[in-house]
Amino acid sequence: MSDAPKTSGMTRLRNYFLTGFIVCAPLAITAYIAWSVVGWVDSWVKPYIPARYSPDTYLPFPVPGFGLIVALFLITLIGFLAANIVGRAIVSFGERLLGRMPLVRGIYGSLKQIFETVLSNKGDMFRQVGLVEYPRKGVWSLVFVAGERHTEINEKLDQEGDPLIAVFMPCTPNPTTGFLMYVLKSDIVLLDMTIEDGAKLIVSAGLVAPEVKTKVLTVNGEPINGTLANPPLGSGPQPARSNRTASSRPNK
Repeated sequence: MSDAPKTSGMTRLRNYFLTGFIVCAPLAITAYIAWSVVGWVDSWVKPYIPARYSPDTYLPFPVPGFGLIVALFLITLIGFLAANIVGRAIVSFGERLLGRMPLVRGIYGSLKQIFETVLSNKGDMFRQVGLVEYPRKGVWSLVFVAGERHTEINEKLDQEGDPLIAVFMPCTPNPTTGFLMYVLKSDIVLLDMTIEDGAKLIVSAGLVAPEVKTKVLTVNGEPINGTLANPPLGSGPQPARSNRTASSRPNK
């Protein structure tokens, strides 16, 4: 007879429920967030669409997502117009006008710089994930490390050979809020995980940890990342064969 313990019916039902919950919960939350975003955009855009151009006028039910489509089209059209000479001149004139308003110019300038940094492909965002000892020695916090830039803060506080680096320490489970800190480069422990993996680790409060990727060093000391496998035939130089073949060996 088998010595394996028998699973009761209630335990099986509980396991089935947990499995179904793990499958359905992410889908339901993702659908809810997407639906909420679509409804939020529609509530902003649809009131400004003339009734004769809105499908809600001719149908007995509202069409979800129509406002989002119109918003995407208008944003793309504005980007197209702003890319030519006339559009750039208009944008430049508007920015100069906003620059003369004491309160508005600070808000607009900060928001524009943030969006340009986040949406540009210049690679000026966070470069790496790291650890710093915070809030006390022996306790480590996850931070996003920005690139090294020489600022007034570096001019005042840098130590020779050990510059200060701006790091952002996000809060759990909302990584959009946190603390900006300037830490000595020698006090930062850099990690190999990606920014996306670090964000998942923070959002999940440490429950979803990325897999550890073991690094293998070559003869030249360069690390190899990923899965190791034999190279395909003809992909690289083949090892030199011995000059002595079986037929050339002396018979015993």
